[in-house]
Amino acid sequence: MILDTIVYGDTILDLLWIAVRIIITVLIAKVVAINIKRSLKDRMDRDRLEITTKVVYYTIIIIAVLLIVSDLGIDLSGLLVAGGVVGIVIGFASQSIVGNLISGIFLMFERPIKIGDQLRVDDISGFVEDIHIVSTIVRTYNGLYVRIPNEKVFTGIITNYVTNIARRFEYVVGIRYSDDADQAVEIIEDLIDEQPFALKNPSPQVFVDNLGDNSVNLHVRIWAPATEWYTLKMELLWKIKKTLEENGIEIPFPQRVVGFADELRKREVGDAEP
Repeated sequence: MILDTIVYGDTILDLLWIAVRIIITVLIAKVVAINIKRSLKDRMDRDRLEITTKVVYYTIIIIAVLLIVSDLGIDLSGLLVAGGVVGIVIGFASQSIVGNLISGIFLMFERPIKIGDQLRVDDISGFVEDIHIVSTIVRTYNGLYVRIPNEKVFTGIITNYVTNIARRFEYVVGIRYSDDADQAVEIIEDLIDEQPFALKNPSPQVFVDNLGDNSVNLHVRIWAPATEWYTLKMELLWKIKKTLEENGIEIPFPQRVVGFADELRKREVGDAEP
């Protein structure tokens, strides 16, 4: 009985010691990761730094776990064989998780997206907040956080709005047929020239695109930095409208000619009388 109590007490102490070592390992890994992030934050871009710190963090934990297992006298070769069998079983049971894991690794190496990028994956659009090994976190434009499995990100169609330094936006501005189209084009070109974020190269374009049912349609194409294009797009359209109206050029309303049957009959009768 006393021997059983001693063995049981030793087992409890061993488990406590293992728990303490694991906690210490996690703390050390976090401290090392934080120090790496602080020392390299001015020398590496954000996404590379995140990947580096995660690799260092998990490497320290894996090495510590292997050392703890070795100290316990567990044969690692047998563990590897058993782990291989268990891995096969788990692999069949969790193919999606494995797919997300592999996709996450490919995303980190291929780097089609970075933290802070604006993107669209299928019907989800927003800012990339974090790229984990299994999933990607996106903050949508209305403030929602969406977790997207990396397999969906890697195999889906990714639209990255900010990878290219410049982005083009367009307007279609309709004016009346009675207005001077050349004057309208000149006014719009002057407004574009006044905008500091409207790029000169590629140069903006303002031209008569088509003759509509109710208006002469001017097509406006402008290039701007990818980080500023949306603000410029919102502000410039209103300035174009106001300036055109100040110069007597109006955007016409749709017009329809409606005929009434009674009036047509009266006209026909009137025309028929001698």
